[in-house]
Amino acid sequence: MPNEGQTKTRAGTVASDVDVLARFGRSLADPIRCRILLALREAPAYPADLADTLGVSRTRLSNHLACLRDCGLVVTAPEGRRTRYELADPRLGHALDDLRAAVVAVATDRTCVDADDQGLPWSNRADPWIGPGLS
Repeated sequence: MPNEGQTKTRAGTVASDVDVLARFGRSLADPIRCRILLALREAPAYPADLADTLGVSRTRLSNHLACLRDCGLVVTAPEGRRTRYELADPRLGHALDDLRAAVVAVATDRTCVDADDQGLPWSNRADPWIGPGLS
């Protein structure tokens, strides 16, 4: 039986799984967003406090928080005139911990080279492993 949001066909389930993983990957693709997620894993926070803690401008932080909201990974909780941010689901904090531990355990001496840095033919285009228009 498919989970909520998944279709009954295997192809539909795979497409849904790819979308979910791509959304999570997009959120982790920027170091500032990673730092935001790690900070929110510890405790909910207000944007001004996050900006100060992370040492980024409030404008820049706001853009990253919007991305994380759009990806469905963080939610807002209005408190009077302020808005508090928190992880959308506590399991995300556990997933971040597990992912970090798995990557460290597998390859501590590796770096991930960006295609743009290598001048590879598919840089700045759709992911060649997923296909055009699906990334």
